[in-house]
Amino acid sequence: MSTGGNANSGSDAKTRKPWWAGWIDAVRAYRNPRVAAMLFLGFSAGLPFMLVFSTLSAWLREEGIERATIGMLSWVGIIYSVKFFWAPVVDRLQLPFLGKLLGRRRSWMLVAQVGIAVGLANMAHMSPVGHLGTVAALALLVAFSSATQDISVDAWRIEAAPPLMQGAMAAAYQLGYRIAIMVASAGALWIAADHGWTVAYTTMAMLVGVGIVTTLVIPEPEPRVARESLAQEERVVAWLERKAHWPESLRQLGAWFVGAVVCPFLDFFSRYGTRLAILMLAFIASYRLADFTMGVMTNPFYLDLGFSLKQIAAIAKGFGVFMSILGTLIGGVAVARFGLVRTLVLGSVGIIVANVMFAVFAWLNEPSITGLAIVISADNVAMGIAGTALIAYLSSLTSASYTATQYALFSSMYALPGKLLMGASGFVVDAIGYPAFFVYTATLGLPALVMLFLVQRASRADGDQRVADRG
Repeated sequence: MSTGGNANSGSDAKTRKPWWAGWIDAVRAYRNPRVAAMLFLGFSAGLPFMLVFSTLSAWLREEGIERATIGMLSWVGIIYSVKFFWAPVVDRLQLPFLGKLLGRRRSWMLVAQVGIAVGLANMAHMSPVGHLGTVAALALLVAFSSATQDISVDAWRIEAAPPLMQGAMAAAYQLGYRIAIMVASAGALWIAADHGWTVAYTTMAMLVGVGIVTTLVIPEPEPRVARESLAQEERVVAWLERKAHWPESLRQLGAWFVGAVVCPFLDFFSRYGTRLAILMLAFIASYRLADFTMGVMTNPFYLDLGFSLKQIAAIAKGFGVFMSILGTLIGGVAVARFGLVRTLVLGSVGIIVANVMFAVFAWLNEPSITGLAIVISADNVAMGIAGTALIAYLSSLTSASYTATQYALFSSMYALPGKLLMGASGFVVDAIGYPAFFVYTATLGLPALVMLFLVQRASRADGDQRVADRG
């Protein structure tokens, strides 16, 4: 018996990997071609977001638009948070001609990317002064097209790689996204400083071509359908088919609605139970409150402190995005090595600390380049870690049967509360000033930590109950 034990110990010693081997395995995932494709799709997703959000706020502020109006115009971004309304259409409807040519996911990507390019090109030739309503309408078109692109890209990401690779896929997506943020913020501001906003937005419209080329090159993934979800959908459709007195067209429409809209929600609540599912949604909704709420006021804050467009481009949008790329890489490796929960906590705490640092910087009221670089570095590293962890977490919750619809629901949940709050951020700054505003945004990060604790406790209790039921 002791001999057997020694033999096993020797075998374990031979097969045990050194401590650094796990890190190498985590990094090696980035060599996969589909992970590399996510880099370019992430760029395509990140480019329009900044152009209707942070960069647009700088343009409006430079044109003399009031902070309160800028804050309200940021509500255009709410379109990203209600995309679950049309996600079932993107998830299930195959576009004529393009659908057969490219496949369901890529055809929707291409149509959305064309909409983004058209919207940005028209914004480029429209002055906000005297045409603010038209600029807002074009920003809405860009946001709607961008949100539609997000639905199809998220579905492609989840379907194109197995669950174990979703951390690497999320990190690659975030990396491309952060590069696009640098281009659409630092790049656009720098071009605007030298050549004007028309040239800046025209250049951004041309860069949408990166996403278009990627869409034409990547393969269409094979959908992975969960057997239990199909059974659930078939049961509901069978119930509809028993309505023999209904007209055929109405029964078909009802069957599509149940399969595309009702089943994704029933699937999520049936897999996790009502209590745990509600806690998960509450956690998702609270996780990005702090950075969304403060984000729209950062460019006006820099300008009000006296920084020039080129200084903002170089430090806040250039150097800062490099730091967010670092945070994204750290987040991807941390998910692989330490798991989702610890990485989610790390990202959340980091965002709270960064907001407190912004409050101190605003209170000092000294436009120091060094101070700006420090607070922006902390903020962007934290957001990179948090964003990567959250995307991997949301991906882990989706069912293979309803990738686009369920992920759209989850990503809408994490964005909507923060975007509702950020629309009033201009009024808050006017009322209490920048230092107190950043303290306020820091406190918005605390509910997420509480909700994550409750989710973990409920998950353990649910797991224990299932084991007891099996016994």
